[in-house]
Amino acid sequence: MNKINSNSTIKKIINYRLLYALILPGLLYVLIFRYIPLLGTVVAFKKVPTFATIEQIIAADWVGLYQFKKFVNSHYFWNILGNTFKLAGLRMIFEFGAPVILALLMNEIRNSYFKKFVQTVSYMPYFISTVVLAGLVFNVLSLQGGIIPELIRRFGGEAAYYLGDTRSFRGVLLAAIVWKNIGWGTIIYLAALSGIDPQLYEASRIDGAGRWTQTIHISLPSISFAVVIMFLLRISVVLNQGFEETLLLYSPAVYEVSDIIDTYVYRVGLLQNQASFASAVGLFKSLLALALVLLSNTVAKKFSNHSLYG
Repeated sequence: MNKINSNSTIKKIINYRLLYALILPGLLYVLIFRYIPLLGTVVAFKKVPTFATIEQIIAADWVGLYQFKKFVNSHYFWNILGNTFKLAGLRMIFEFGAPVILALLMNEIRNSYFKKFVQTVSYMPYFISTVVLAGLVFNVLSLQGGIIPELIRRFGGEAAYYLGDTRSFRGVLLAAIVWKNIGWGTIIYLAALSGIDPQLYEASRIDGAGRWTQTIHISLPSISFAVVIMFLLRISVVLNQGFEETLLLYSPAVYEVSDIIDTYVYRVGLLQNQASFASAVGLFKSLLALALVLLSNTVAKKFSNHSLYG
């Protein structure tokens, strides 16, 4: 029986070989840029200098979990871990939640021209590079001619340099990230909303349901699958995101609230030439991300019956 099934699978692959060939670039990308670099994690268990050759890495002595213990016992550990989870949590609440709300609001717009205008305006920031985004934020918040400080002065307030203030830095960073990604994030939800049967809305209107009731009882439940899947996919990368924005906007004055694992890895790995230690910290973060994905997938499957793995 197994031989028959095997032959049947091979025949299907041969018959649809052109379709299977389409997945080859994706497989090669994952293999080259995701799996092969995993070999580099061996550096975390050895003591090697930055930019070491392969021969130097192979010849280096094993140090076991020394680098991990060094990170966990360092006085930076809890602050960096706290900042990483705080930023990740805020991004999950605002950056993930904002596109869902925007998509539901856009679904209620009946004027097609206005809807396209809103879509275009909200998508545009996504195509701005992170460097340009950081430049815009610096200019808008500059004490010398920045729009926000000038407006505050016009209304009698006292402007401050918000990127250098520990009380406002996270808010500024989060606002910049949400503004850049909110439009692009609505695409999946708008596609899911477009698949809802219009007769459901018509029947609810006959029963006297208003827009709000329709949104709560029809629109939101209909895209719950997409929301859960996007949430799980976001969880898997949430600890990897925010590096570029944070690195470009933060300064030593706000390290207390802005220094996350990725920026710490950048400093100790490239600026302080501690390749082994930086690799260990990076691997530690990856293990945290894996734990978050498995936990979130289990919780999502239990409460919504949707998960990444069926």
